[in-house]
Amino acid sequence: MARDVKRLSSHHNDSMNMIFRNLQNENKTSHQLISKLNKTIHVFNQQIANNARGTTYVRWSRKQCPNKNDTELVYAGYTGGGSAGAYGSAPEPVCLPLHPDFNKTSSGSNAGRIFGAEFITNFFASNSAYQDLPCAVCRVKQASSVLMIPGKNRCYKGWNIEYHGYLASSHYSNPGANSYTCIDIQPEFVNDGSASHGDGINFYEVVARCGSLHCPPYYQNYPMTCVVCSK
Repeated sequence: MARDVKRLSSHHNDSMNMIFRNLQNENKTSHQLISKLNKTIHVFNQQIANNARGTTYVRWSRKQCPNKNDTELVYAGYTGGGSAGAYGSAPEPVCLPLHPDFNKTSSGSNAGRIFGAEFITNFFASNSAYQDLPCAVCRVKQASSVLMIPGKNRCYKGWNIEYHGYLASSHYSNPGANSYTCIDIQPEFVNDGSASHGDGINFYEVVARCGSLHCPPYYQNYPMTCVVCSK
């Protein structure tokens, strides 16, 4: 009888140990499965966040975006804007697409006007005078902010450079205003665009003028640099 009780007790202990080991294995498997699921969820969340991010900027006087893995071309076009000789001209240049769409073929006599853009001097390149400007609209996939910094050719800490160049605007005496624009350091031109038209935006280099502008750190008649940064 005692031997039977001992045998039953041993069998019971073996069964309990087996059940315990099975529970341990199942618990370990569950932890591994939960860990894999958490990693998968993290990857999905990263992908969603990455797809939701992104910001755009215009690269003036270039036909392509910088050769960077996180930057893509949205479209290339022609730099356009108001007339340098008209007081009512819009001050902001725009990047006009190469293949426009139109809904109507005529309008009334009272309308705004948009023209192309050209350099007036050879400051930006040895042959830049009277060349028409292309443009490229670029999207930075892993950024949410883009900033143009006048007077700098490199970005501040924590920001990534997209391109740098020289600050440009209309001539100070022109009736038509033109906002400060960052022209790429290595400008390209529109094909067959070297004729002087004088009917659109005229881009001149911008120089510092001492007085209300503190000198130093700025210097009289020094051409202003610029940089476009993303973060």
